[in-house]
Amino acid sequence: MEVRPDLDVNQTMAELVSRKDMRLWEGFPVLLVNGAEDYSFSYDQVLALLGTEEDRRNFHTLVLVSLALYRHYHLAFVWSNQLKKGLAEDDLKLVGELASALARDQSFPVGETLFDSNRLKTMFNRYFEQNAEKARQLKEKHEELSLEFALSRLFSPKQKELFKKKLAGEVLTKTEREYYSRTVRKKVAALANPELHRLAQKLMDY
Repeated sequence: MEVRPDLDVNQTMAELVSRKDMRLWEGFPVLLVNGAEDYSFSYDQVLALLGTEEDRRNFHTLVLVSLALYRHYHLAFVWSNQLKKGLAEDDLKLVGELASALARDQSFPVGETLFDSNRLKTMFNRYFEQNAEKARQLKEKHEELSLEFALSRLFSPKQKELFKKKLAGEVLTKTEREYYSRTVRKKVAALANPELHRLAQKLMDY
C-alpha cells in the first residue's frame, strides 16, 4: 500500500476500518506509520470519524496490531512510544501477545476477522522494500550527480568524455589516445596520489 501525500490520513483510516475488508486492514500498519511520521495522524480524530462502537473497537485493535508489528521488527518511533504511554495495562499486554503471535506465524482475531500473520508481515515487508529501493535509487542518483559535478570541476568536456570512455574500457582512436596521455592521464595520476588525497581531505576539515 503506497500512501499518496494528498490523502487525508485520518479520514482514510476511518473509511478503511469501517469497510471491514481484510485486504485493506492488512495495509493498516503501513498507513499508520506514514500518517504518524508526517504528523498528520490523530488517534482522537479517527475515533471521532467512526460512527459505531464496533468500528472504534476495531480501530483501537488495529493500532495495537500495528504496534505489535513494529515491535516484532524492532522498529521504534517517537510517536509510537508516546502512543504506548497512553495505553492501559491490558492493551500493553495484548501488544506483547500479538507480537508473540507474529513471531510464531500464528493467526489472531480482530473483531470478527482472523488476521494471517504471514500476510500481514509480507505486506509490511513489501512496503519497506519499496522504500529501501527508492532510497537506494535516490542515493545512486545523488552520487552520480556529485561525480558529474566533481569531474566537471577537474576536466574539460572533452577530457571528461575520454575519462569515461577509458573507464568503460572503450577503444580510443589514435588521436584520443595521444590526447588522453598528454592531458587526462596526468590529472588522473594526481587524483590517484594517496598523499594528495589525504591532504585534500585534511583541508576540507578546516
